[in-house]
Amino acid sequence: MNSPEPKKLALLRILQILEKHSDVDHPLGQMAIADILVDEYNIELERKAISRNLSLLKEAGFEIVQLPEGSYLGERQFEDSELRLLIDGVLAGRFISTKHSADLIDKLCALGNKYFRNHVKNIYSVREWNKTDNRSVFYTIDIIDEAIESGKQMTFDFNRYGADKKLHLNAHHVVTPYQMVLKNQNYYLMAHDEKWKNVSFYRMDRITDAQIIDTPATPLKSVDGYQNGIDYKRFSTALPYMYSDTPELVEFLCDEWVIDHAIDWFGKSISISPCEGKYKIKLSVSLLAMEFWALQFVHGVEVLTPTSLRDKIKEDLKNAMEKYK
Repeated sequence: MNSPEPKKLALLRILQILEKHSDVDHPLGQMAIADILVDEYNIELERKAISRNLSLLKEAGFEIVQLPEGSYLGERQFEDSELRLLIDGVLAGRFISTKHSADLIDKLCALGNKYFRNHVKNIYSVREWNKTDNRSVFYTIDIIDEAIESGKQMTFDFNRYGADKKLHLNAHHVVTPYQMVLKNQNYYLMAHDEKWKNVSFYRMDRITDAQIIDTPATPLKSVDGYQNGIDYKRFSTALPYMYSDTPELVEFLCDEWVIDHAIDWFGKSISISPCEGKYKIKLSVSLLAMEFWALQFVHGVEVLTPTSLRDKIKEDLKNAMEKYK
């Protein structure tokens, strides 16, 4: 058995025992608390002393619920439902590697009591999710954050997957980082490309070898289209796929069932009006993103304007027909 701990630590240990071992379905009697104190911390305490410590914890603001059958911690930093939500977010995040996901989930589970893990079945399925192989994402986040805070440019390698299912170098970039954005279950770096002089979005799980350089950042307000700073609403409406071209006004006709998908992708600010048994939708959106989106819903969507986009979709469909002759 370990050496006895000082009894003055008993107050802290009793709180930890309630956090780990108790909930509304598992209240702890004073004798049970005394037994755990001995087993886990080698502290021997009388029942009266345990009762006094429970009262002190209540006076300190902890919600200690006391019932005839025992006591439990009534309020925690996170409810079980909140922990499940956070765990699901980690599982769904493709930019988090399998190992980092497992580590984060273990830390989140530790915020609940010992019964919580048994109720979260999907924590054991992390290896079955589609996760990045890039284990440097968290290091990259730290580098980007430091570059933003220090007002410096940075360099990195951008990679793409090959037929061997491994990441391969695609290009080397010098950028001014502005913001990290979570979109479509992926993490993106919003940055000014110093070579092409435009704002682009880079999947962070494709970035490796990130380094800060001693070149002052390009001020965001000096970049065309960003004089007023970042319009975060634009990310969820005009840039559904994080293409970086300038949004333009688009009109399209659609069947009624498409409306649900249009609002899901472009938000509620779009204009919707009945039109000859269908619906006309107007919105400002990236033309590259709209082309991709319209092709997904081609059996329910007809782009009206701009003519350039309509013609591009015609060409896409013609090329597709050639492949399926």
